[in-house]
Formats: sequence, structure tokens, C-alpha cells
Amino acid sequence: MDLKGMLQAAGVEGNKADFYLASLELGESSVAAIAQKAGIGRTNAYEILDRLLASGLVATVQKGTRSFVIPQDPIALLRRVEAQRQTVQELLPQLRAIHNSAGGKPKVRFFVGVEGIKTVLNETLDCQSKELRAIMSNSELFQTPGFTVIRDIIAKRVKSGITLRIIRSGSPDTRDLWRTSERERRTLRFAPPSFEAGVTTYLYDDVVAFISSKAEHYALSIQSAELCAFQTGLFEALWESSVPDVR
Repeated sequence: MDLKGMLQAAGVEGNKADFYLASLELGESSVAAIAQKAGIGRTNAYEILDRLLASGLVATVQKGTRSFVIPQDPIALLRRVEAQRQTVQELLPQLRAIHNSAGGKPKVRFFVGVEGIKTVLNETLDCQSKELRAIMSNSELFQTPGFTVIRDIIAKRVKSGITLRIIRSGSPDTRDLWRTSERERRTLRFAPPSFEAGVTTYLYDDVVAFISSKAEHYALSIQSAELCAFQTGLFEALWESSVPDVR
């Protein structure tokens, strides 16, 4: 993809990309000079200038009777994208609530294989409440999708500021792995010996996600406020009967 194509992908479309690139190449210049280099009509150039000024990608300076365009540092593009991302992030809870309530039905998605499991795991990082709950079978999850994938998910979760309360069951062989850690925003409890979680469960916002054993090799994501509330109640009951991780 060329520079213009990349600018368009970043939201600077059409003639705005041509104008901005020309201004970067020329530096401080008149609108006429930039329009000529960009191959844009002068009248249209002033309309484009107004849009780029509003986006913070260029500025103008008055020298005597003449006005000149000054291209801003391209880091402004990154700030623009980050601002857009922040806006979308703030809107997500309301938009997802509208999406989930449409027709009064839960949204159910079924994934097969390792890539599907990775998809569901990565979606837990979209947790808007920043509070993630999980019931994990160590022996199963470390086989599928594997130790490396789980380690990478942990790093991304910590970077996103998401805390995790987790109840672990399964073989004591993995008991010393990924214990309670303030740095990794994780609080761990061990399920009673009689409890065996063959399926890993994640709970966040209004989503319940299940990850199967290696034998069945699937992941299931259900967006339902009622189901999530029910599963969260079961989680809290199991949490109270589980053993805190004390070393």
C-alpha cells in the first residue's frame, strides 16, 4: 500500500490525502502552491484546507497580507486515531447493549479449532468493566490453545488494565504456575478437590465464554445479560467455597 492508501486507511480520504502529502513535501507554503502540487482545483483546495484544519493535521500562519499553510507533525495522525479509539471505547457498552437487546435474543457464536479458541480468548480483552472472572481447568487449557497463547493473553490483559479473579481446578502439577500476582492483576483461588472444570469459563460484561477440552476442540461465546448474571452468581458461590492462594 502506498502513502496515500495508508493515509486513507487512517481516515484521511481522497483529496485530503493528496493535499496533506503535498503540504508535507513543500513545508510552509501557500494554498495555491499546495493545490498545484496536489493536482487539486484552488476552490476545492480551500474546502479541503478547512477539513484538515479541523482535524489538526495542518495549521495556518498570516504573514502580511498572505496566509500560509504549515503541515503538522505526522504524530498528529496517531493522536487522531487514538482519540477516535477512545470515543468508540466509551460508546461500546451502550452500543453493545442496543445490539444485544435487538429482538430480545442472546447472541451465540460457535468456533471450532485452535484459531476459534484464540478468537474467544482475545475477545475477553474487550472487557469494558475491566473485571474478568474465570473458572479454568489448567490441564485442559494449557494443552489447547497452549502455554504460549495463554502467556500472551496475560500480557495483553495486564497492559489493558483488566483484573482477573480465577478459580482453578485440575492436576496439582500446574499448581505453582501463574499464582496470585498484584503485578499481573490476578487473584487466584483453588476449587475444592471434588470440583473438576473440564471446560474453561470466562465471564465479563454480558458475555459468557466457554472453551472446551482438547478432545472436543471448540469455543462458544454467548452474549446474554441474563445468562451472564446467572453464571456470575454460580461463580461467586464457588469462589466463596474455594481456597485462597496463600503461600
